[in-house]
Amino acid sequence: MRALVVDHSDAGPVRFADVDEPVPSTGEALVEIRHIGLNFGELNYVRQWPAGAVHGHDAAGVVVRAASDGSGPPEGTRVAVGMASHAWAERVAVSPASLGTVPEGVDLADAAALGIAGVTAFRVLRKRSLLARNVLVTGASGGVGHFAVQLAALAGARVTALVGSPERAAGLRELGADRVLTDLAETGDRFDLVLDTVGGPLVAQAWSSLAEGGTIHLVGYSSGQETTFPPGALFGFGEPRSIATYGDMTPTSGELTDLLGLMAAGRLSALIGLRGDWQDVGNAVQALFARKVRGKVVLDVA
Repeated sequence: MRALVVDHSDAGPVRFADVDEPVPSTGEALVEIRHIGLNFGELNYVRQWPAGAVHGHDAAGVVVRAASDGSGPPEGTRVAVGMASHAWAERVAVSPASLGTVPEGVDLADAAALGIAGVTAFRVLRKRSLLARNVLVTGASGGVGHFAVQLAALAGARVTALVGSPERAAGLRELGADRVLTDLAETGDRFDLVLDTVGGPLVAQAWSSLAEGGTIHLVGYSSGQETTFPPGALFGFGEPRSIATYGDMTPTSGELTDLLGLMAAGRLSALIGLRGDWQDVGNAVQALFARKVRGKVVLDVA
């Protein structure tokens, strides 16, 4: 079968290859993949994976063989695959712990957009009550960002979305942002929670805008820049502030189910900024790296 595998050459980060058919264990379902969801991190930091391995974590498709131990969804079920391994192939063996059943009325392509981005935003934002809290989402037009804006607004937060340019601000107010900024200096607000996908100098800026008891959650570093804090910046009186890292790779089935339920109810949408055939994965990767995509990249598996 055909799959996208890790390529460490200059032609990478992925290439097509013929690979062996997956052989599910007793606790795995065999899923025929219809769409794959691309993420900046797994492509930009591809050398963290071995060359030649089937790549990718997010996808959506249909169960063609249920797990033989009786766990998980039955044959014919439409499913989202989230944070699984080796997902960018025509067929994948997946544990039910990484599957969410896609309700009627939810497009499989939208389900493929959830995975890492949706689950990351969901897990960070539910760590504390957000009702009437000030929440800052950096990189708000990206994959994690556009889900975070919606979920924070649903939770009752006052949401500030920070983007890199005015062109990337489109549609964020409609998703629930109370304000959309291109420079954090434009506001004097203090934030109770910051979900940061950018890293670099912006983290130090966000720290200076953090309210007492607030937390910055670092979920990405797309800027690739270092963070430097001025002398004395990490000292302060009052309720402690904190910076938290994120790297939760625990099973995603529960969160996928919740997110898909919100989609089915019309309360959450997937912003797919680029949709195409997986044969055009090279152009899709270039567009993602060039910051030309708002939201997610979803490719159809022919």
